[in-house]
Amino acid sequence: MSWLKETWPYRQGAQILFCRFGLASNCSELMPVWPGKIEVPSLLTDFHEVLNIDWPENEADGYIFIQNSGKVKPEYQVEGREWFFEGPFLDLSHKTSDRRFSFWGNQGFLYRLTLACLERNHGVYSFHACGLVDEAGKKLIVVAGGAGSGKTVYLLSGLRRGLKLFSTETVHFRLAGDQIEWFMGSLLDNIRLGTLHHDFPDFLPQELKNTAEWTREWQTKVAADLSAFRFALTSLISPECQIIFPHIEEGRRGFELHEISDRRQAARILFQNISEKIASSFILYDVLPLVGFDCPKLASKRLEALKRFLSHPQTKTPVEILAGPRECWANLLEA
Repeated sequence: MSWLKETWPYRQGAQILFCRFGLASNCSELMPVWPGKIEVPSLLTDFHEVLNIDWPENEADGYIFIQNSGKVKPEYQVEGREWFFEGPFLDLSHKTSDRRFSFWGNQGFLYRLTLACLERNHGVYSFHACGLVDEAGKKLIVVAGGAGSGKTVYLLSGLRRGLKLFSTETVHFRLAGDQIEWFMGSLLDNIRLGTLHHDFPDFLPQELKNTAEWTREWQTKVAADLSAFRFALTSLISPECQIIFPHIEEGRRGFELHEISDRRQAARILFQNISEKIASSFILYDVLPLVGFDCPKLASKRLEALKRFLSHPQTKTPVEILAGPRECWANLLEA
């Protein structure tokens, strides 16, 4: 069955990096608006840009159809590149507990589908990481890890030290012959208000200084626009690359660095990092569970790509760093 019908009243296209999608609905309020507001659920906290394009008639990475209806229990079905959703999605969008887990949210459907399509159709892999460019050392520093690992501390303290922003959240790369192509990621970052208030007040958005809810500053995240610190180029070809896995602990003194010299171990850690958002199941609008987008063929190609990446002469031995916020860089930029 094909859902590519002219009867859908609201249709538009979207492009994220190399991926092109067709988006359609019978309800205008369910259609996305980009770039939209700078806010925590925005896809621009994941990707460099989301472009509005014409409806892709062919060679699209996927088509998403959303039928808003009175059906009590939302459902979806998939046929090839076509995804069809039906249910009371307008009502659910008003009631959801977390807008990030929506069709267009930064933890939602299009986000995860894009990561999978970048791999499957374009050979582009995406680290859950921030990326910083050391222009003096001609080096790309990729700080990879999950929530709470210390990426934000590295990101903001690195910008203070004069490094340039390449991505706040998702760093993309592609193997092309004997080269590694890197592509700019997001320039917005979701940061705990308490982190900005106490540790990085110079990055606190001016409009929040007198309006923020300070009693919940450690439970509240805000979207900070860091584009003023961006690197000039949107892509890099085979720079020297240093991967850092941080473990930042408040109150810790000293700095410990451990090289991950066993490439098998490094590949396993990086594989988990890249696979997490693609493979994990998730829930849209609190009620509709979706399985992940991974499959054996995709996972196998990912692991082989990481082995090649780690063997590249411009990829330095990955390191784990245990430190406090003030000492996290130590002499890394001088080395």
